[in-house]
Amino acid sequence: MNVRACGYAAYIVLGLAMSSLAQAELKPMSEMAMGYVTGQGFMKVENLSGPNHEFTRMTLNMDVETRVNMDDAKFGMINGGSDFDASHVALGHISRDAATVQYDGNTYASGEAVPFEAYQPYIELAETPDKMQLSGFRLGFGQARGSASSLTRSFSGNIGMKLTDSTGVEHDATLFDAASLATDYRATHIGINDGTADCAAGVNCAPLSHLQSIIVGADNGGTTTGFTNDFFIGFQNEGVDWKSPTGTNVIHAGKGVFINLPTNMKVDMNALITNGVDRLQTHQTDMGTRLF
Repeated sequence: MNVRACGYAAYIVLGLAMSSLAQAELKPMSEMAMGYVTGQGFMKVENLSGPNHEFTRMTLNMDVETRVNMDDAKFGMINGGSDFDASHVALGHISRDAATVQYDGNTYASGEAVPFEAYQPYIELAETPDKMQLSGFRLGFGQARGSASSLTRSFSGNIGMKLTDSTGVEHDATLFDAASLATDYRATHIGINDGTADCAAGVNCAPLSHLQSIIVGADNGGTTTGFTNDFFIGFQNEGVDWKSPTGTNVIHAGKGVFINLPTNMKVDMNALITNGVDRLQTHQTDMGTRLF
């Protein structure tokens, strides 16, 4: 059937539906009948208060499973740099081995897509209490889980992961600039902030480009990755304290672009320096496990 025929068919079906509706008699539903009806709004709007800002969060009642590739991504380009600058950015990946158990506990045939799972996407606005100034907005998800890959040159935000030092002690990962100073603004390196990090010498510090792929999600206490409600990208005119959708966490995002990437990953620091974290397959043609 050609496009014009499909259009005619659609008009006929719509006309039949409208004519039957026009002939129908409208009657009120009884309370018993209404008791069997369930529904949920497409959008939920919440007004929230904080110590410094008023928030309006608009959540869409929808689920997304996707695999996305971008050649280059830059945000916050000002003053001769970028808050986020990366190439070969991807959400989701492709299974290389049918026997490999993925982050969700499932196995996928070789060549099958392993999607990035994102549920209840939302947009949130932060305003000053007098509602005279928009201080920031963010895009996030009520629940998110999946792989994120990139060749990152500059990063503003937080990467939640554990790094193990040479003695086996675990540390919260810290972002650094090229001068080995801890920062969440336009960082270029990641490492252990125990006073020994030397990014130039490669001591307890590695370029962000060595972190080729991560699994966004939460520690569910098992061998798989749970959903996180703290994955978001924010754009701020000033510092904003964003609350997680469940209200359990408060994350401070400074002026500019801020990306929050929670993971349940544990990575050996020396391995990150010398070998890096392998890149997952993100294109139909496998680009390999190294892009740096």
